[in-house]
Amino acid sequence: MSVTVRIPTQLRPLTGGEGEIVLEATTVREIISGLESKHPGIGERLLDDSGELRRFVNVFVADEDVRFLDGLNTPLTPGQSVSIVPAVAGG
Repeated sequence: MSVTVRIPTQLRPLTGGEGEIVLEATTVREIISGLESKHPGIGERLLDDSGELRRFVNVFVADEDVRFLDGLNTPLTPGQSVSIVPAVAGG
């Protein structure tokens, strides 16, 4: 099943400038695995050493933060959009 992943500007150098990538995946974890397979190095920017989302990386499925769903095991449906959003800090 195909889903569309929106890539933030900060990570686009790792995707050859692509802002949206279509992948076959049924969970958020599979999305990250698919991204890493196609674009080596992106996985380490998204996941920490324990394999969980980095603290300053947010992933949204249908506008819902996966941290409030099933985390990396959040299921996906065909045609769904997944957005990777780095946290912004400042004052």
